[in-house]
Amino acid sequence: MGKIKQLDTLTANMIAAGEVVERPMGVVKELVENAIDAGSTRIEVNITEGGIQRLSVIDNGCGMDAQDAQLCFGRHATSKIQSQNDLWSIHTLGFRGEALPSIASVSRMVLSTSDGKDATRVVVAYGNTESVTPYPCNQGTEISVEGLFYQTPARLKHMRSAAYEASLIQDVVSKFALSHPEIAFILRSDDRESFRTSGQGNLLEVVYQVFGRMAAENAIPVDFSDFDYSVKGYLIKPNITRASRTGMNLFLNGRMVRTYKLYKAVQDGYEDFIVKGRYPICVLDIAMDPHLLDVNVHPSKWEVRLSKEIQLETLIKNNVANMLRGTVLAPAAEVREARQEYYQPISFDTDRLIQEAEYRKEQERRQSVVEPVISTAQEVKVEKQEITLEEKIKETEAELKRVSTQFEQEYPEYKPQKQVFPPMEVIGQLHEKFILCATEKGLVIIDQHAAQERVHYEEYKAKLNQDPVMMDCLVPITIHAGNDLVRRVEEINVAVEDIHVVFEPFGKDTLVVHSVPVWMQDIDETQFLNDVIDLFKNDRDIKYARMEKKKIATMACHHSIRFNRSLTMDEMKEVVRQLSLCENPYHCPHGRPTFITLDEKTLVKEFLR
Repeated sequence: MGKIKQLDTLTANMIAAGEVVERPMGVVKELVENAIDAGSTRIEVNITEGGIQRLSVIDNGCGMDAQDAQLCFGRHATSKIQSQNDLWSIHTLGFRGEALPSIASVSRMVLSTSDGKDATRVVVAYGNTESVTPYPCNQGTEISVEGLFYQTPARLKHMRSAAYEASLIQDVVSKFALSHPEIAFILRSDDRESFRTSGQGNLLEVVYQVFGRMAAENAIPVDFSDFDYSVKGYLIKPNITRASRTGMNLFLNGRMVRTYKLYKAVQDGYEDFIVKGRYPICVLDIAMDPHLLDVNVHPSKWEVRLSKEIQLETLIKNNVANMLRGTVLAPAAEVREARQEYYQPISFDTDRLIQEAEYRKEQERRQSVVEPVISTAQEVKVEKQEITLEEKIKETEAELKRVSTQFEQEYPEYKPQKQVFPPMEVIGQLHEKFILCATEKGLVIIDQHAAQERVHYEEYKAKLNQDPVMMDCLVPITIHAGNDLVRRVEEINVAVEDIHVVFEPFGKDTLVVHSVPVWMQDIDETQFLNDVIDLFKNDRDIKYARMEKKKIATMACHHSIRFNRSLTMDEMKEVVRQLSLCENPYHCPHGRPTFITLDEKTLVKEFLR
């Protein structure tokens, strides 16, 4: 007798659920995508205990009739594609027909829907249909999910705290709002509203709601394209950054995806403006022919494949860099209001804090074990909640419209302007590190090392594009490179050919250089060439463009004024003059600011004038 057996439908759906949804956030993502595909203009998400105990998604889309309300729980049942040819031209967020049956197999799901004529309620508990009944409701769909993963304890135990799961849901709802500003989104967590947008189509308003006032005030609109791709959205100026990529939002035809190559393209565009280890904030919607985008990669639809991906990376990198180069201002100094600390020092009741922390820890431990109770009382609660929500729709929409109107008045459309380096009068040096200058607007503090780094960086970059005069070394420069790099000498020479230096093997682990450009005599050639080789030790797959930038930045750093060096007035004036002539005088090659400003208004305020 054969060993292979066909799995039953319920088991197959539970296996599929592990790919489609890993946690409550995945459930919300799938349900909201269906709501968007249904043409909704208003989507409401409600969660209890981070969505582990209960979550619901309510929309005002086209809804379904009684027949579709039952068919939608069938595996691979969908209204969005009809044949395999449709897979190459997908215009909707969903298309696989897996989400609802997968979620229903690991939870108790209640679907209430109306297409304006028929109104139906379907209850499915862990893969088994309990009831299908007529149910009066407005046009649209409400889906509630309770007891998620209750019958799959291995998955349930990997859920983290309710607060963490709620934060993931808020993040994904925020991304939906950023990709669809024309839809009003409302998120309630434990009966408290935590996020909302007006749905008036103003992306800057959504940026304000998601990232805050400072980000909205520093948002630069972008709109660029080539033959295949069109990119629109906002870049946030590099004086506001994040410690991770969480602020980077890239959407492909309105679809949220995780595409690290495109993240890297944005980072490369910001490279001259932010320090290493910090990440920019951006919202970019990339429109393209659906034939260039393969979304049928993974059931979760987070991963995609792109045709002409390198072309898109180059388009993003170059245009982001050009836009920032034309609009970036020197960062303003932030003066914290700390005067009261001198009079009212903060004290802590250590014992009380420890007791509170232990109490919160115990509460979180108890909440991690979810024991949903499926009862008639819960069903009554769902009906009552729906009536309450329906009554509040008109009131909520009016409030959203009022907020949107107020925002548009406060934040008119931003128009980027080319920044002009302000005239500066040198007034002195501070701690042998900073040059102090006076301007019409206030005080400017210049980092003397970073400023000259920028000057030399642009000088060396220009020299690399010229045919250099070479000089032979009286004594060949030898570099201990190691066995691996000696074997890669041809690859290294290709990467550094723009500086006209040729490395030759000299024994098993040494490289030798016999001639260098004349302009390199201004720096320590041996140290510089050692630094170049070190770049290859740290990165086996270093790209030519990145290699070129690192080489020039290394030269500029070694040849610049250091901290703890006293400068004469003439030397300081020369640094300021040279900096004013730079293409980008606001940041050093490593992304650090070359100077900060402290305006007169801030100074007057600090002196209580």
